[in-house]
Amino acid sequence: MNQIVANAPVVYHLRPLHTGAHLYEVTCRIEQPSPDGQLLSLPAWIPGSYLVRDYARHVVQFQAESGGEPVAARKLNKHTWRVAPVPGELLVRMTVYAADPSVRGAWLDAQHGFVNGVCVFLRVHGQEHAPSVVHIDPPDLPVSPVTNPAWRLSTGLQRLTGGQGEFGAFRATGYSDLIDHPVLMGPLTTVEFMAAGVPHALVLAGLPNPDRERLQADLTRLCTWHIDFFGRPAPMARYVFLVRASGEGFGGLEHRASAVLGCRRDDLPQAGVPGNEPAYRRFLGLVSHEYFHAWHVKRIRPAEFVAAELDAEVYTHQLWIFEGITSYYDDLALRRSGLITPEHYLELLGRSLTQLYRTAGRRQQTLEEASFDAWIKFYRPDENSPNATISYYLKGALVALALDLELRSRTAGTCSLDAVMRTLWQEYGADDSPGIAEGQFERLAESLSGLDLEPFFRQSLRTTIDPPLGILLAQFGIRLHLRSPESDSDGGGTRGRREDRPRAWLGIKVQSADGRVRVSQVAAGSPGQQAGLAAGDELLALAGRRIAPDNWETILDRLIPDVELACHVFRDQQLLTLVCQPVTGPRDTCYLTLDANADPDMVARRNAWLGMP
Repeated sequence: MNQIVANAPVVYHLRPLHTGAHLYEVTCRIEQPSPDGQLLSLPAWIPGSYLVRDYARHVVQFQAESGGEPVAARKLNKHTWRVAPVPGELLVRMTVYAADPSVRGAWLDAQHGFVNGVCVFLRVHGQEHAPSVVHIDPPDLPVSPVTNPAWRLSTGLQRLTGGQGEFGAFRATGYSDLIDHPVLMGPLTTVEFMAAGVPHALVLAGLPNPDRERLQADLTRLCTWHIDFFGRPAPMARYVFLVRASGEGFGGLEHRASAVLGCRRDDLPQAGVPGNEPAYRRFLGLVSHEYFHAWHVKRIRPAEFVAAELDAEVYTHQLWIFEGITSYYDDLALRRSGLITPEHYLELLGRSLTQLYRTAGRRQQTLEEASFDAWIKFYRPDENSPNATISYYLKGALVALALDLELRSRTAGTCSLDAVMRTLWQEYGADDSPGIAEGQFERLAESLSGLDLEPFFRQSLRTTIDPPLGILLAQFGIRLHLRSPESDSDGGGTRGRREDRPRAWLGIKVQSADGRVRVSQVAAGSPGQQAGLAAGDELLALAGRRIAPDNWETILDRLIPDVELACHVFRDQQLLTLVCQPVTGPRDTCYLTLDANADPDMVARRNAWLGMP
């Protein structure tokens, strides 16, 4: 094993240089650099997150040497360097700033460290397919069992030296493999479990006392369901969830043998602490989403991404297939694996429908357009995004639901989206697969079902018409209800209609800070927009009452629909008086209920879909 380490053509060394300054030092030793001068670069974006993030902007120092002597290096563009030719081995040393708290970047402080390979590991042009070795060192910090526990390390990379959880040497089969295995280090807590014979681990930074038994039981059940859904054996020999628990934040990023999850500490079950069940269900949904991606995105891929470079945008109309379908199955897997009740699943589904119905941008952007424009719109939202765009996660999940119900209903249960996904896995899951070209998913669904689905896909993907989910759900014994919102934060679910008068609606969202209330969004066509309110306005008074963070909701409760009132705002340090006329809130809050009068055929279809006995 030491011989393997010594003879690797490319060797990296990652060292936490200064935890207080958020600095890593990383070296790259190239045994046989290009005789014409070695090209080196960092990716501009990370697979799974479709925005050019220009990771090279965090490079603080870049130096090259050979035989102990400095070598000239010239930067060619924002993320590429050319090092002058050398007769022997080349060593490149970088210092990288790491203060990105998201799942997409790199982080280092005295509490923990986290690294995505795209942030620190240089691509050696011409040797992308050569194996490499990575040595990872712990930080130089004092150790105290109580106040400063010893750091441990977790990654999906193949270990060459050291025991489980120890720092040491790791191997990657090539550059794409290297940057697909993030690293988490710090005083970690590990929860191990087996799913379908495959070892798994949930490794947490920032949460010292998790409820191990509950996490083990729930994740075993969930991961086993996913493996069985696509079919055994699982495509990975080992899988690790790297969890960064903090006071705020939520998100995830998929990898072939691991996933990075960011969540609030209160989202996780903790030993001896009463649980927050809705938040924990949300965490399980995140786990489910990223784990489904181990098959669907990391192995089943759009053709455009198979040979994609990471230095510029790669466009596709198919992101709805990969993120939308995954978003459909993430919560459905919780239901089918028995982790949530049918009522809880309908509540989650109702919230998604509410979010769709409250997004005016669904009338402006088609699902295929949303997929294509992800690079410039989805990951760069502004105050007008809800009026101009639709999420391919959100609408994609609801189109996937509509497709599943359509297939099940029209084929009398002989075909479903489940069958389409399993066939995709069988035909496109291999490492050498050319990926799914545009239109292939639609043709596969038609071929398996024997149905003409062209009208369904045309309407769902290439127009702004909502999927007919009320009609489809009714065929499965589920009733869709719409009501006016009870509050600005009301997200729908399974709750019933208010019995008292409807709440007046202005169509604005606000944010409070430093004792001030500012408009953050204005819905298209709303009373707020008609009155001239704009994002950034500081709200001073409404109907003669001073506005403060602690009375905003009370003021809204006392408004009467269709009665004009004065609204005073500061904009660009000028006092403006606007005339607003609130209206009755739109019926855009959705909740779903099981139909007690559903006939036996409806109940049978519903049970088959939801995995009910």
